[in-house]
Amino acid sequence: MQRAAEAEVRVAGEVVGRLPEPGLVVLVGATHSDTPAIADRLADKVWKLRILADEKSASDIGAPLLVVSQFTLYADTRKGRRPSWSAAAPGAVSEPLVESFVAALRTRGAHVETGIFGADMQVALVNDGPVTLVLDAD
Repeated sequence: MQRAAEAEVRVAGEVVGRLPEPGLVVLVGATHSDTPAIADRLADKVWKLRILADEKSASDIGAPLLVVSQFTLYADTRKGRRPSWSAAAPGAVSEPLVESFVAALRTRGAHVETGIFGADMQVALVNDGPVTLVLDAD
């Protein structure tokens, strides 16, 4: 999760999601043990975490979020020179979890824009601070 002054995601040269004003960019990966309940809990944490200006949360000021699925967050680089992706849940499992995460944010009143699951995306952002945090279900 990154605090961003601006951000957008493009697919095939077309903007498919962008922050309409400063907010948060959330890169979401799913692993085999993740569940919709975990997605809901993490959405609540993201929405209420006080990392914006003046120790405000996205929920405090209605800051928008740009959510981008990213299985590469689960790369294992401990051996060799080629990352292993075995910890990342397959698309059939992770896509519904990313959708559940987005839906949980929207249920809380968040303005959420997204990339396109599984697409080759180009993400551009201006990290504000910089502030970057890693949130985990554990």
